[in-house]
Amino acid sequence: MSRLLFLFVATSLAAAPIERVWLTHASNDPSKIVINWETDTPGGSVVEFGTSAALGRQVKVDEQVALHHVEIPLEQRDVVYHYRVRSGGNASEVFRFKGYPTKELRIAMVGDWGFAKGKDLTLLTKDDPHLLVTLGDNVPDLHGKGREGTKAFSALIDQHRELFRSTPLMPILGNHDREITSRGPKPPAHAVYDVEAKAYRDFFALPDVEWRWRFDIPDFSLRLLALDASHTKDQGTTWQTNHPITAGSEQHVWFAREAARTDAAFVLTLNNEQNALMRGYDQKAWLPLFELTSAVFTGFGYFAERAEFNSLPYFNTCLKGDGDLYKDPQSRFNAREDHYLLLTLRAGAETITAQFKNLRGEVLDTSEIAKRGKKQAGK
Repeated sequence: MSRLLFLFVATSLAAAPIERVWLTHASNDPSKIVINWETDTPGGSVVEFGTSAALGRQVKVDEQVALHHVEIPLEQRDVVYHYRVRSGGNASEVFRFKGYPTKELRIAMVGDWGFAKGKDLTLLTKDDPHLLVTLGDNVPDLHGKGREGTKAFSALIDQHRELFRSTPLMPILGNHDREITSRGPKPPAHAVYDVEAKAYRDFFALPDVEWRWRFDIPDFSLRLLALDASHTKDQGTTWQTNHPITAGSEQHVWFAREAARTDAAFVLTLNNEQNALMRGYDQKAWLPLFELTSAVFTGFGYFAERAEFNSLPYFNTCLKGDGDLYKDPQSRFNAREDHYLLLTLRAGAETITAQFKNLRGEVLDTSEIAKRGKKQAGK
């Protein structure tokens, strides 16, 4: 190879663009955001950002890593932020995301992203959500070829790069997000799931202990509480997937404390277990706690469903909506269609509007989620 060609190749490799970039929150409120990205080799981390393409501000982390998480402040609302990431000689393009609003907040909720590869999310993107919330099973497993460890999550980001680098993502855990070996027909001698979800926690920068978290949006008096609950019948076996959720467990005590707080009018519970099962789990240990909140959401089943029990709404949502229909005994609406759930909340409003929307843009069901302690209303 000639010296000139060698220099050209070396320069091209050194200047490779950074394209796998995603946004999360590691703080409990939207005053900060984490810019995440991956590089082929370890290096320092730099985020340049501002409210115009001129950028102007910078946060730098010297630690040499290949998986980068840099938190930056969000001091303004109702603005568009511009940002670029750098590591070594590599840089991304200038990307953009919306700062949080003061008048109308939109949250898109999806379930089972890991089994919805190739879905057209054009219409979800057109709804222009400020936040993406997943309800578990973000990936199919962590042991298939090319999906080992954090590779599965990298592949998820690659499916929708523009969406993830322009909209903050707040995922919750399902069993597939920590499946490190094949499950098999009966519990094997070894653990099938990494209960501590190390790969998931390494990849996503999230609040609290990450496998369960709280996120508040104070301008809308909204709180999200994410639980680690899935395949709860497998507790105590080598199929156990989540941290304990029995009465008095760390997770149960944490949720009881957070749900009892009175500084948010709307509190939404997020989990990955069947809603009816959770209501009755451990002699109904969770039911009175759920009833301190405004609504419960899961991605357990491959269908759309809205149920109501003691005036509290329970939702199931899944991007891949063509599975078996395990109806909640209290079901009010259900459909077997690929879909997502769009929540819209206006500042000072008494309710959150919840719409099931299929990927063709049709509204399948609309309901209203009331403030805590008030009667829910369907449409």
